Amino acid sequence: MLVLGVETSCDETGVAVYEGGGGLLGHRIYSQVAMHAPFGGVVPELASRDHVRKLTPLIREVLAESGVEAKNLGGVAYTRGPGLTGALLVGASVARSFAWALAIPAVGVHHMEAHLLAPMLEERAPAFPFLALLVSGGHTMLVEVAGVGRYRVLGETLDDAVGEAFDKTAKLLGLPYPGGPALEALARSADTGGEVRFPRPMTDRPGLDFSFSGLKTFALNAIHAAGDDPRARAALARDFQEAVVETLAIKCRRALGATGLKRLVIAGGVGANVRLRDYLTGMASEMGAELFYPRPLFCTDNGAMVAYLGWLRLRAGQHEGVAFDVAARWPLESLPAAG
Repeated sequence: MLVLGVETSCDETGVAVYEGGGGLLGHRIYSQVAMHAPFGGVVPELASRDHVRKLTPLIREVLAESGVEAKNLGGVAYTRGPGLTGALLVGASVARSFAWALAIPAVGVHHMEAHLLAPMLEERAPAFPFLALLVSGGHTMLVEVAGVGRYRVLGETLDDAVGEAFDKTAKLLGLPYPGGPALEALARSADTGGEVRFPRPMTDRPGLDFSFSGLKTFALNAIHAAGDDPRARAALARDFQEAVVETLAIKCRRALGATGLKRLVIAGGVGANVRLRDYLTGMASEMGAELFYPRPLFCTDNGAMVAYLGWLRLRAGQHEGVAFDVAARWPLESLPAAG
């Protein structure tokens, strides 16, 4: 079955075509970063309008790249949620209209589930069951994954997600939007580090939940104390990143030990952080576990993961009726199993 995937949950417009047995045939991602940069963050109304402009041309490009005629598609998948309501509605409206015109089934998929399964697009893909560290946008979660739609959330953030902590700390450092990659680059440039001992929040107590709001406040005070010294600010970026990485690793180690699982997946935008990957690779090796992650391009929001997940659910006979909606919030554990 050939499936067209459409992603418009936030500030990337993603389109892809996936074929069962043939794999990913083509994909495109259009980023709105340059448009939102002057505002220091995503402006929902601008995001929605840009999806309207870019989505249909991207669909044409991806179909041409894939060598697929629209009439040969077997289904359409789109991100139903979570995300920005206006942006989600653009993708849902276009995808459902496309499916209706072709008289083929459509399925709305969960954005976080798509990230969880994105490593399946790689040649070296994890087998079920596995533990997933999901670090995407406003989400930081540890999830036990037994199969498609079979999820148990072991821990999640109680306030700021790790991506938000990166972005807010980057802004305090005067770094450009998007803040996470800019802070990572500044941390790599540091020739010193370790002068400021950032806390590792909620690691001194049992449990697998996260909290990063206090780390952001600590960073604010440390940045003010450092003043305008560029070397000191780079060192602070490095120390902040190390605190975040170690906090995530401590919780991952704890979850692997509690579940007995031997496969760990990193998914979502923060999963592209090189220091996090390197640290977790070493930790997993020490524990006799394997680490899996998607290529950096598929850590960000993309249509490939949506097309793949849509193929899985359509293959299981799951699709939408005539009516459709979107979900700004959508519990991961409420999803039905597929196969």
